[in-house]
Amino acid sequence: MQVSASQELEQMAARFANEAVQFDKQGARTNAISRYERSSEILLKLCSLYPDAPQNRLYMQQVENCKRRVKELKDGNTPIDTTETPPAKRRATLEQLILREKPDVKWNEIANLRDAKKAIEESIIYPVKRADLFPLGWARGILFFGPPGCGKTLLAAAIATEIDAVFYSVDAASIMSKWLGESEKNVSELFNSAHRATLEGHPAIIFIDEIDSLVGVRSDEVGGEVRARNQFLKEMDSILDKKNPTHIYIIGATNKPWALDEPFIRRFQKRIYVPLPGPEARREMFTIYAKNLRLAGDVDPELVVERTAGYSGSDFRDIFQGAQTRVVREFFEDGSALKPQGQARSITMEDFTEILKARKPSVSHQILGLYDRWFDTYKAL
Repeated sequence: MQVSASQELEQMAARFANEAVQFDKQGARTNAISRYERSSEILLKLCSLYPDAPQNRLYMQQVENCKRRVKELKDGNTPIDTTETPPAKRRATLEQLILREKPDVKWNEIANLRDAKKAIEESIIYPVKRADLFPLGWARGILFFGPPGCGKTLLAAAIATEIDAVFYSVDAASIMSKWLGESEKNVSELFNSAHRATLEGHPAIIFIDEIDSLVGVRSDEVGGEVRARNQFLKEMDSILDKKNPTHIYIIGATNKPWALDEPFIRRFQKRIYVPLPGPEARREMFTIYAKNLRLAGDVDPELVVERTAGYSGSDFRDIFQGAQTRVVREFFEDGSALKPQGQARSITMEDFTEILKARKPSVSHQILGLYDRWFDTYKAL
């Protein structure tokens, strides 16, 4: 198999890094320093040749690790740990990339999104509760796509709460290990951990945010990325095998569905558009956010809903946050906060008006058109 220039550079960097560690363990400081520095130079070269590669941030972390170790060696400090890292410790490295604690998000805390909720119930909730009613199997690959800040992560978290699942929340970029050659092992261990959870009687949800950075179309790929993608494809196929029904669900979220590679698109049997909140959703959100705030009698919910057309869910939350901050700032600036019994005033309609003047929607009409066209082409509810 032909090796690309990027793969060759990555392999060279890994080789120099491994040699550096071996010399470091032997106490050969001069040789260790030269290998650490050479590995750093190659990684920096990789970043300059492929500036858009998603794992560049992790390569830079490796460069910083090498530089830090070189400084320690030159200063004569901190001997390297020469003991073999036990398997439990190696797994802990992956655990640092994964949020396994199930988030406390209830189904009724997500405003509207009825089409998305219906598709999720049919694909996950009903099969978990009554798998015997699905002799032909059920969808286990689900893609949420849409503008940022519209509830994709909240949906995944609420599903985990609803079915009492073990929840793995992974940033796709972070799974590209800072230790070269470990990316595909991280992917494999992620799925192995999910399998162990199901053997213990728990459904498992693997939620991968910004999945386009892992399985997107690439014109230039470096070796670690290729291996991680191939491993992910292999693991997905094992999960989606109809002959092996399992309650492991892969949920991917992306703001750029058009960047996904075709082989991965078809493996997400459900492709669900999570759009900007409509009027009804914004009414629900108004109720959710207002319940913990003091609003003056002149606040008109319908007027707030009307003026926030085109705003994302996170934009809407930020408007409430901004209005409350405006009240708190006034409270501190007039000295009331220093009084023992001081209390901030209620939020008024004027507060909302001023915040809306200074805060515009974060999603453009042009980008919304791209989502609509992609949905028309690939919809699968």
